[in-house]
Amino acid sequence: MRPGACLLGGFELIGQGCRVEVVTEIWQRATATQPPPHPQVVGVIAVIGMILVLYRRTWPVTRLLVTITHEGAHALAAMLAGRRLTAIHLNSDTSGLTVSHGKARGPGMIIMLTVGYLGPALAGLGAAALLAAGHSIGLLWLLVLLLSLMLLLIRNAYGILVLLVAGGSVFLISWYLDPVWQSAAAYLITWILLIAAPKPVIELIMQRRRGGDRSSDVAQLVTLTRIPGPIWSGLFLVCSLAGLALGTAVLLPSLIELFEPMFTG
Repeated sequence: MRPGACLLGGFELIGQGCRVEVVTEIWQRATATQPPPHPQVVGVIAVIGMILVLYRRTWPVTRLLVTITHEGAHALAAMLAGRRLTAIHLNSDTSGLTVSHGKARGPGMIIMLTVGYLGPALAGLGAAALLAAGHSIGLLWLLVLLLSLMLLLIRNAYGILVLLVAGGSVFLISWYLDPVWQSAAAYLITWILLIAAPKPVIELIMQRRRGGDRSSDVAQLVTLTRIPGPIWSGLFLVCSLAGLALGTAVLLPSLIELFEPMFTG
């Protein structure tokens, strides 16, 4: 099959017409709506997500998803605050670093530092809203786009590897799997973000109690604002837990209905 080529799923492509066809195909897939899975299926996926977050051996992998979101939130806030974003690092110990240039103090710096720990919960809520609207496949393509943009800012080899694997995996799921499995993957990613969001905050609180925190977002916020660390940590924890509760209400309204009689009498 050559002159003019195309084919899409089996690749082959070639020529501007084919590129337009690929973009059109992706747009159609991303904007199509899918019915939500049965609540029991959503519940099973939630349990799988919880296991992946709470199990000691899988947590380093799922934590990378949280770190990507955390650093992505820093990067977005830095740009919106008018700071010059220069680099993002993702490290093998699941930590990360976002480097931007601008005023060392002031609202822009405070906003950038604040949104990091709020990022996973906010991203999880946004993803839950897309799923509730029937855009599970659209969510996957949005992730491909965001991971591709983030890759342009990564400045260390491990970070590049992580984003290539993550972005490539989501792309393959979005392009090749049946819609039912694409929907399941979108729900799993969303549940992991919602369930995992409070855990790094709890880890940070424990680290600060041991006196081992000198450079975290909270430590820098204390220096910039003179507001005590426990207030910042408490704010991040409350917001993360609230995000989990709201996300659950969006994804599993039937679960909320089970507990409604307890509060309504």
